[in-house]
Amino acid sequence: MKLDNDQLQRFHTEGFLYLPGRFSLAESRILLEEAHKVYQLDRPEIVHEASGVARTAFAAHTYNDAFGRLGAHPRLIEPVVQILGEEVYMHQYKVNAKAAFDGEVWQWHQDFGTWHRDDQMPEPRAMNIAVYLDDVTAANGPLLFIPGSHMDGTLPAGHDIETTSYPLWTLDRATVTRLATAGGIEAPVGKAGSVVLFHGNLVHASPPNISPFGRTIVYLSLCAVSNHIRRYKRAEYIAHRDFRPITPLADDCLSELAA
Repeated sequence: MKLDNDQLQRFHTEGFLYLPGRFSLAESRILLEEAHKVYQLDRPEIVHEASGVARTAFAAHTYNDAFGRLGAHPRLIEPVVQILGEEVYMHQYKVNAKAAFDGEVWQWHQDFGTWHRDDQMPEPRAMNIAVYLDDVTAANGPLLFIPGSHMDGTLPAGHDIETTSYPLWTLDRATVTRLATAGGIEAPVGKAGSVVLFHGNLVHASPPNISPFGRTIVYLSLCAVSNHIRRYKRAEYIAHRDFRPITPLADDCLSELAA
């Protein structure tokens, strides 16, 4: 999957790009079923909310076949290689849940801020690409982006070890207010199977999910191979050490599972 010039321009200007319908309903259903299986596993990679429901499954591509295939899917890998201009490796892989009624907040932050401070990733030559496994609506805890905020570079942040499931470098209210006043706030809502690409320095968050509808999103954090991390402080399932470039699989690698 290649991006056209208009899409590339929107990404560079806004810091994110929403692409509806990149995966079929059948493909997203396969992955959602696998997510529910993964969340039931007793593994250190599965992080839970205070209520006990699953919040994040790290590194699911290493112990689940369907998520392994998604982690090398050409519809995800090719546009990131196109943007970064280099082969990429998997820095982090998460299957994030916002459980109905119990899904908690993700505070305002930049992902590269954490990657740089905790993992010594040299430059923001890494980004996220997300796949919606549920319909994402205004009601079930959507991603919130501040368009253009990636242009401000890596911002000062505080180390939040209390309000998130694992330590995260978060932004203060004054910074968020300044950025949102200038750029506004957008929530890319859409159907299961949609994809969102966003810059490592884009300021983003998500509110709690108090609706009766779950929200599951898979995040691939892909980094240019030459920009690999230098510090191995965090667990390997959070910040990966395998810097080999990802070789994309065939486009039908997920639909094969339904055969």
